[in-house]
Amino acid sequence: MRDEAIVELFLMRDESALKEAEKKYSGYLCKTAFNILADEEDSKEILNETLLCAWRSIPPHRPKILRTYLCKIARQLSIDRYRLRNRKKRIASEFTASLYELEEIAGGEDINEKTDLKLLGETIERYLKTLPEAHRVLFVRRYFFGDSIKEIARAQRVSESKVKGILYRVRQGLKVYLEKEGYEV
Repeated sequence: MRDEAIVELFLMRDESALKEAEKKYSGYLCKTAFNILADEEDSKEILNETLLCAWRSIPPHRPKILRTYLCKIARQLSIDRYRLRNRKKRIASEFTASLYELEEIAGGEDINEKTDLKLLGETIERYLKTLPEAHRVLFVRRYFFGDSIKEIARAQRVSESKVKGILYRVRQGLKVYLEKEGYEV
């Protein structure tokens, strides 16, 4: 079923919207959650929570791209669960690894205290628009979806070392860009 039709079902408060969204996007949403949480059971729970949040938020929202809308919900729910679960302990996951990679830009400080995150997000978005599409794809897959270097390399049909090199250069470029925009990094 097309996304527009699924959104219309949500807007009409037809419960079949949940089944259709789950059928079309469950694998994608579970993978996004798993990349952050590194736990299959939690990932399945996030899928259910994501669908519930979508049910509650459509309407009033009318997402243009349902996949992205659902992914943003799943990602935020996963990050919230990750923080809650890992307050006192460290669990290795792709999400943790990607955070450590970005930490060098933020200087290891809590960026929440230094900056309005909405403005920071807009600045990063402007930077990403200056990059070739292939580099943007690598960055988003790694730092938004939490995909592993190996997964990205396989999907893009390049070597892992090439992915690592590009991501390193993109992070360095982002650091310079943020400094030019007045951020202390």
